[in-house]
Amino acid sequence: MTINIRALAAKCCYAVIDQGRSLSDELPKQQDKLIGKDKGLLQEICYGVLRYLPELENDVSQLVQKPIKGKQRVFHFLLLVGVYQIRYMRIPDHAAVSETVAATKTLKNDHMKGLVNAVLRGFLRTLEAESKQENKTDKKIPDPIKYNHPGWFIKKIQQAYSDQWQAILDANQQKPPMWLRVNQQHHTSEQYQALLVEAEIEIAHVEPNSQAIALAKPLDVAKLPGFDDGWVSVQDGAAQQAARLLDCQPNDVVLDCCAAPGGKTCHIIEQTPDIASMTAIDIEEGRLTRVHENLDRLNLTANVITADAATKDWWSGEQFDRILLDAPCSGTGVIRRHPDIKWLRKADDIDKLVVLQQQILDNIWSLLKPGGTLLYATCSVLPEENCQQISRFIEQNQDVQLIAINCNNPDTDENAIGWQLLPDAENMDGFYYAKLLKLK
Repeated sequence: MTINIRALAAKCCYAVIDQGRSLSDELPKQQDKLIGKDKGLLQEICYGVLRYLPELENDVSQLVQKPIKGKQRVFHFLLLVGVYQIRYMRIPDHAAVSETVAATKTLKNDHMKGLVNAVLRGFLRTLEAESKQENKTDKKIPDPIKYNHPGWFIKKIQQAYSDQWQAILDANQQKPPMWLRVNQQHHTSEQYQALLVEAEIEIAHVEPNSQAIALAKPLDVAKLPGFDDGWVSVQDGAAQQAARLLDCQPNDVVLDCCAAPGGKTCHIIEQTPDIASMTAIDIEEGRLTRVHENLDRLNLTANVITADAATKDWWSGEQFDRILLDAPCSGTGVIRRHPDIKWLRKADDIDKLVVLQQQILDNIWSLLKPGGTLLYATCSVLPEENCQQISRFIEQNQDVQLIAINCNNPDTDENAIGWQLLPDAENMDGFYYAKLLKLK
């Protein structure tokens, strides 16, 4: 029997929105049922529905007499899948409607066929009528629908970035670029750029600080020169700043906290192979599988431990010269890569995360040698997790000195506490870094 991609998309979106599951967990389960380009089509539909969820919900609500609940709830998401295809994809309208209607059979409920067909055809008539309107009136659209973000998040971004909030929300709606990290043990960035040109892979941008490479179009990693041999890895340009800023030296004893999936761990070792040791810890044992996989592909070695960074239960007693604390955070800087964050994260989660970050930061600081460096990092754009968090830490500890970060940007505020990257800057993810010296 032919597998219906729209049915899989509806199941996936239902699992994320109604059951609170991660798209990163659910999507691969459904993709495993497909082959070739169908995997990509499923991903595009799921990501699209989650990017434009409020807008799609609004479209459907105007065409359905009463909400679909209970055991039939998955068909609500099937309608969202259908409307997304019509509104945003290049799939012909008749194909979008017919394939979505056909999904009712795959979802084992032919009774819903008539409803799905009627709603999607009704939506087509609505779009046609709107296109014929000569004098379109400007309707007041609520911000969550207009910007496709939850209201609480929009307010936080408006408060924190009064001049940039719309640009941040817009950046979150874009498809993310594919960034490459070149393994310096094999090639320089310039040498690998030449290999990409030879392979006819177009380069869009090279980030000057880290020499990270952004491709013009994402592609299968199998097409990257030397990927299986460890010549290159996929990692966003913002995340690649971590190894550069930590600036490990030969014979340093290094700790990477909350290390999974291990991209920064590997980058640090690639950049400074003669460090004395690398310890990578993460509280979730399952996530450390990715760390081991990355280390193995790159032929690198680290001491990988399942451990809670908020405790010392795992610690041998030897203090570290350099510590990277990639703290648990809201993930609000990587929404374009993980659109489900908008709907899985709740307003009251932020205060809980801030408390957890404080606990980890206070604990890990005691593991740092006097004269050592700690790099605090998050993939968040919220000040309470970033500059406000570091301000609190500096105020409460006498042995901390903030080290200015040189990002070679003339617009950078010299008095800023740390370095906040926003998701529209140089087409990188939203990220925050603060570099702290432990005074002797």
